[in-house]
Amino acid sequence: MQEHKKIVFFDLETQRTFDEVGGRQNLSKLGLAVAVTYDSSSEEYHAYTEDQASELVKELSGAGLVVGFNLLSFDYEVLQPYTDYPLQTLPTVDMLRDIHQALGFRLPLQALAEGTLGVGKSADGLQSVRWFRAGELEKVIEYCQRDVEITMKLYEYGRERGHVLYWDRQGSMRKIFVDWQ
Repeated sequence: MQEHKKIVFFDLETQRTFDEVGGRQNLSKLGLAVAVTYDSSSEEYHAYTEDQASELVKELSGAGLVVGFNLLSFDYEVLQPYTDYPLQTLPTVDMLRDIHQALGFRLPLQALAEGTLGVGKSADGLQSVRWFRAGELEKVIEYCQRDVEITMKLYEYGRERGHVLYWDRQGSMRKIFVDWQ
């Protein structure tokens, strides 16, 4: 029987917006508000706040595979100031990178969730920043956990079927072939 590697699904939310830190080139200044993981081996979600960043890195570095949406160009960049561990070296499936390579353009998680799973996201990153500032951490955690859940379901769909789906601008369903084995 083949042993399955531990997969950790991961997403994070920030304390600040791009406008506040001088644009996308300053991701390291956004600050970790909340991160949520789902561990496939324990089947448990874990939530982390900024003061728990080292425990988050420990969980990620212990994974056989880290799966997320825009991890390489966003989440890892936001998290990197909290650790000396080279996050870019983690075994990673970055679904957005794969989608971009297949299509030549980026699609938001929302578009893939709607097309593939028939579900939508519950909010957006700007709303998450507002909740964080209002001290409504539970709302940020719920939102982040929902994104992790969508990411996990999207990954599993793509891994099992070899594709994910989205609606194009003309209203036609399009298939994107993926190799998430």
